[in-house]
Amino acid sequence: MRESEITRNTAETKISIKLNLDGKYNPSNIIDTKIGFFDHMLNLFAKHGNFDLSIICDGDIYVDCHHSMEDIGIALGKAFYDALGDKKGIRRYAHEYVPMDEALVRSALDISGRAYLVFAVNFTAERIGTMETECVEEFFRSFCDNAKITSHIHQLEGKNNHHICEGVFKSFARALGSAVEVISDEIPSTKGVLE
Repeated sequence: MRESEITRNTAETKISIKLNLDGKYNPSNIIDTKIGFFDHMLNLFAKHGNFDLSIICDGDIYVDCHHSMEDIGIALGKAFYDALGDKKGIRRYAHEYVPMDEALVRSALDISGRAYLVFAVNFTAERIGTMETECVEEFFRSFCDNAKITSHIHQLEGKNNHHICEGVFKSFARALGSAVEVISDEIPSTKGVLE
């Protein structure tokens, strides 16, 4: 089983994550960041990626959402990197288009060992619930940097910020779930390693 447990404690956040790439989404798992809409997005992430995932964060949200969302991205990225091990047999590349009513988002990624993020999403609201929309990019940047994944997330259509954000998380999760799937017994690189 490809599993990982990460604890990250700083002066700004205390985070605990449990991840099983080969598990199944379990709705009874706890996702509690103290940011309601972000909890909803992380539940969608687990469901659409088909991951067994638990996240608990106690952060300084009295300041704003930034530290919690960035640090969860860091810890979750590390959990994925650890759980993937040598990446033997994974599909590696994947992309998904997800429509959400008028919104359409495409996520394409490469579990390459090289961190890069293109985030072409235009939120027009400062917040969705209590979650600051500018922190969504920070979450994905931190995740990609620490999981060492190249990702391109593009909003192709959309006006409703809730729909756009759901499209972002669902498309990314579905692409990630596909990319981590084991389909062979070889490292998917002519170099023989993915670091």
